[in-house]
Amino acid sequence: MNITLIGSTGRTGRYVLAEALRRGHRVTAFTRNAAALEARPHAVVEGDGRDLEKMRTAVADADAVISIINGGDSRDPHRAAEATRTVMRAMTETGVERLIVTTPYPIVARRPFLLIWLLHRLLATQYADARDLEQAVTTGDLDWTIVRLTRLTDRPATGTAVIRRELLGTPRSLTRADVATTLLDIVQEGHLSRVAVNVQGR
Repeated sequence: MNITLIGSTGRTGRYVLAEALRRGHRVTAFTRNAAALEARPHAVVEGDGRDLEKMRTAVADADAVISIINGGDSRDPHRAAEATRTVMRAMTETGVERLIVTTPYPIVARRPFLLIWLLHRLLATQYADARDLEQAVTTGDLDWTIVRLTRLTDRPATGTAVIRRELLGTPRSLTRADVATTLLDIVQEGHLSRVAVNVQGR
């Protein structure tokens, strides 16, 4: 498949890029820092995710777009939502329909109560941006999947990830390597259309 990966040099994006290439996909990597790429994608587009012209170049001819954009901070509070809207506009203008985005699971989690409350206090800006991102995606016309991720680690892959549409009971940590497998399985299998899922380790 032709896959455009947005956020390809991030801590999770690096795993997704490596796994996509291992599977034989043709990957266009979009990143703010091409020098940080550790693998060799078929094409690279360097720039800010809100640059519509560059985003059109990145997504053109893609079978699917995987977007991994962290929520904003005090200096740039709307980064993820604004970039995602740019991605969606570029996809619409170039006729690309399939979009998979990631967001943090705690934006919808209820348990464990104290931890979730603390995270919402500490990461209020990032989580607000992620919720805005989700709203943009769910109100759009693309063939989307939102993948909400629990606490991520750099440990070796376990080969198993639990995917649920309902809220998780006691969220378990998830390896970035297993995230890569999960995202690419969703792309390849073409399922989970226009739904949000919650993913954790086993």
